[in-house]
Amino acid sequence: MDLSSNVSESEFVVVGGGVVGNCIAMGLAAKGKSVALFDEADNAFRASRGNFGLVWVQGKGAAMPTYARWTRASAHLWKDFADELTQSTGISVSLTQRGGYSIFLDEASLHQRAGVYEQLKNALGGDYPFEVLGHNAIKKEEPQIGSQVAGAILHHEDGHINPLNFYRAITNATGRLGVTKITRRVSKVAPAANGFIIHSDNAGSHHCSKVILACGLGTAELGRPLGFKVPVRPQRGQVLITEKLPPLINRPSDEIRQVNEGGIQIGASAEEVGFDDSETIETTAQLAANAIRQYPFLEKAQLVRSWGALRIMSQDGFPIYQQSTLYPGAYYATCHSGITLAAAHARLLPDWLCGDNSTIAKQGIAFSEFSEGRFNDS
Repeated sequence: MDLSSNVSESEFVVVGGGVVGNCIAMGLAAKGKSVALFDEADNAFRASRGNFGLVWVQGKGAAMPTYARWTRASAHLWKDFADELTQSTGISVSLTQRGGYSIFLDEASLHQRAGVYEQLKNALGGDYPFEVLGHNAIKKEEPQIGSQVAGAILHHEDGHINPLNFYRAITNATGRLGVTKITRRVSKVAPAANGFIIHSDNAGSHHCSKVILACGLGTAELGRPLGFKVPVRPQRGQVLITEKLPPLINRPSDEIRQVNEGGIQIGASAEEVGFDDSETIETTAQLAANAIRQYPFLEKAQLVRSWGALRIMSQDGFPIYQQSTLYPGAYYATCHSGITLAAAHARLLPDWLCGDNSTIAKQGIAFSEFSEGRFNDS
């Protein structure tokens, strides 16, 4: 191929500089691959800066055991992954992985969910470490819990991190590993001889052998000309943060956690509002009222910050990992659990991108189940 002087080259290009893209780029660079990472400017939707910071196994994959296995594989890798990041960058991600709760305000919902988990445990061969805690048991674990709480499910593999420190650490780590970073919006990915040409705004072109789209809600625009369906949509979540408080919550839940700096983070809304990441008083009030029912001390806590962010949701809520059938060498990766799956994206997914599925297969994971093919009949 006759490349002009303003066309740069690398073996891999990752489009998307969020958590998913950085972790994939990090993993590829750690394998000795030359990698360029394209990241849009700060006016882009950025799920990586709005997430809840959970490393969460509980409930993942109840309708798809392969997803449960993939989630657990990543959770098991997280401690070594976090230690490696701290050692290489000097940035602590404040990982705490001592279990987490789903909290219930009525016994019927608690027992219904426990039944779902028992079915998933059976599908996983009996290995799914959770406990059902009644009110007295959760009160012993969390003295601040409210009288309206019927109980909780404690899953021992759950945990949480400081997501902003984690984002700093992975962007630092990719730089240390030699990833070329290009802060430009990619306008087109075009098939070319021996690979692909990446066209970006005001930055010339870039040639690569393989390209991975990891740009969240922007994947559809770039991916469909490459033969991808990209069946994803935005889903808004809103988050509240209180003032810094002394330690009052011992373990995180999927709705409320105390971050390492002391603030209480409150979330778990799920709104189908398209590409609108604004905040609303109605949802803020609902989140606050629910939090107070679970932890009454929050009634007197001062809110200091709130935001809305957009999740990237597939039709069934599970990740999609797909190589183009029209243009082999083009891939995309999308999920709404970028923090939980970060370790797997850095440690396991790069082998698949390099044509080796054996590492993932050793985890007992049928990776083909994550392809777009599962939507062919929908």
